[in-house]
Amino acid sequence: MDCIFCQIINGKSPASIIYEDEKVIAILDLFPLNRGHSLVIPKKHVEFIHELDDDTSGAMFNIGKKIGEAIRKSEINPDGINLHLSDGKAAGQEIPHSHLHIIPRFRGDGSGFRFNNKSLAKREELNKLAESIQKKLDIQ
Repeated sequence: MDCIFCQIINGKSPASIIYEDEKVIAILDLFPLNRGHSLVIPKKHVEFIHELDDDTSGAMFNIGKKIGEAIRKSEINPDGINLHLSDGKAAGQEIPHSHLHIIPRFRGDGSGFRFNNKSLAKREELNKLAESIQKKLDIQ
């Protein structure tokens, strides 16, 4: 398989591993936005997070939270942390294997996710859209 994350998981490509269990592996990003930028990757190869079982997707965020806490306590000592998951090419996903970024942030670091939309949505449109999404929501 050509997937770099699968190669790392299978020990065929090097990585700086922070954590590993039966569901996920956490590594330092080879192209970090800031020092300590980490990735939590499910061991099962899926492109989109909704393709994972709830235990694995939950593990990604639980481990991400713990790594973020460890980064805060470490010598990195960031001003903040972004947990970011791009789900699909249009969302900026570059490697088609779902993964969660844990990105240490510093005031003025020049990186970030910015909302440029200044228009206020109409409540009636929001309510109709919420109802449409609710109908498709599959929670058991």
